[in-house]
Amino acid sequence: MRNRSEVTPSPLCIGVDAGTGSAKAIAIDASGQVVASESIECSFESPQPGWAEADPEVWWRASCDALRRVMSHPAVTDRAIASVGLTGQMHGLVLVDGDSEVVRPAIMWNDQRTASEVEEAERVISRETILTLTGNRMLTGFTAPKWMWLARHEPESIRRTRRIMLPKDYLRLRLTGAAHTDVSDASGTLFFNCEQRKWSSEMCRAIRLPETLLPEVFESATVSARVSADGSRATGLPQGTPVIAGAGDQAAQAVGTGIVREGAVSCTIGTSGVIFAALDAWRSAPEGALHAFCHAAPSRWHLMGVTLSAGGSLRWMRDTLCADLVREAEARGQDPYERMLIDAASAPEGCEGLVFLPYLSGERTPRSDPDARGVFAGLSMRSSRAHMIRAVVEGVTCSLRETLVLARRCSVTVDRVRLSGGGARSAWWRQMLADAFACPTVCVGQTAGAAYGAALLGGVGTGIWRDIDEATALIAEVNHADPGPGAHKFGAIASRYSLCANSLAHWFTHSACQQ
Repeated sequence: MRNRSEVTPSPLCIGVDAGTGSAKAIAIDASGQVVASESIECSFESPQPGWAEADPEVWWRASCDALRRVMSHPAVTDRAIASVGLTGQMHGLVLVDGDSEVVRPAIMWNDQRTASEVEEAERVISRETILTLTGNRMLTGFTAPKWMWLARHEPESIRRTRRIMLPKDYLRLRLTGAAHTDVSDASGTLFFNCEQRKWSSEMCRAIRLPETLLPEVFESATVSARVSADGSRATGLPQGTPVIAGAGDQAAQAVGTGIVREGAVSCTIGTSGVIFAALDAWRSAPEGALHAFCHAAPSRWHLMGVTLSAGGSLRWMRDTLCADLVREAEARGQDPYERMLIDAASAPEGCEGLVFLPYLSGERTPRSDPDARGVFAGLSMRSSRAHMIRAVVEGVTCSLRETLVLARRCSVTVDRVRLSGGGARSAWWRQMLADAFACPTVCVGQTAGAAYGAALLGGVGTGIWRDIDEATALIAEVNHADPGPGAHKFGAIASRYSLCANSLAHWFTHSACQQ
């Protein structure tokens, strides 16, 4: 019998997340424990108001850096690597030529330039036809209108293109040489029939996209390629390591938080804020009020709504009006956001009538409007910075609450909501969310998010876990919060928020038309 110390350690699963603000790599073992994690900041450009672009090479370099650091971690060195799972920001349009060189900067999910293309598509194809073919409305952030915009404004870029792909799939191209994607990420392109889980030839024809430019599509936990010699040299990953199809960041985040069966609902507060409800059978939301996408789990789908500037609004507040709090927090070794939320908690509930609409990048759910802009309404002589910070938090919370209301109208049962992302770190904000949602909230024991979900998918694809249900059974719940006395008061706050948003909706559109 072998000595316990001589037992070979279990293989590790790697997860890589090409996010909006950073590239992250993690390694997990067969018990689901994170043994190494590294994150490298990324940036994007806004060459014109409402535009968001990034050089995909930035994502690749940051991912390589994060992977090399993980591979050199003492807990990873000399361990077998079972798989690599990929995830990343959704909807971004990456064009590559015949030599797999990037044609132009990627147009990102938060880019809002395509309002005219959306209007044209809904006029020529019709909103009803788009809903029938894809299960979703066409929105400015999705991939299809980006292609239409380029066809109109940059035909030379279109002529040079031999393949289009999504952000995480550009990493796969560099890592393996293969042009592949998965069903969950493909769902957000508007070229995909989500009910049938395949590319929609009808949509491609309507948008004038040659279907030959699309990557091969796989179920998320499928081994789609292997690390090439070039990929190994760049990252430190062993050549031949299986690379899993992976998932878009929201589906991967859902796997990483155990939202894989009907009745499971999550709220993620990162740069954007997302309400995500898993479905065991296909159904779309009436009039496309919520996204209806393929889940990373086979034969499952999900409904999703997005607040484009959730944590992004708090970051704007930090960078614009809270420099002294940031300096104070850094001097104390404290998270600046924690310091800001302490200030916010000192302001009264409802901020004495001050309302913030978190539309700094336009808005998606429930008011799809690329021209919407952030607003403080109800400022008075009594309004302090603490009032303003609290109003930002309450505004983001109200926006997410509106999405959860839509999900309930789609017959989604909400017994409790699992929280993740930066907003879930604050006990004060967790309680506010429980009050706003009128149901308990919980967190999960690990916080690696989408990268963790990608790593779990890799383990499923290579047989470490039998299926996604077995893998996600490892995820434990912590930090339970029940609705409290603030639940009744939050109803009034939410009503005032909705009244303000509805009143300004016409003004946003009218102002945009006058520009």
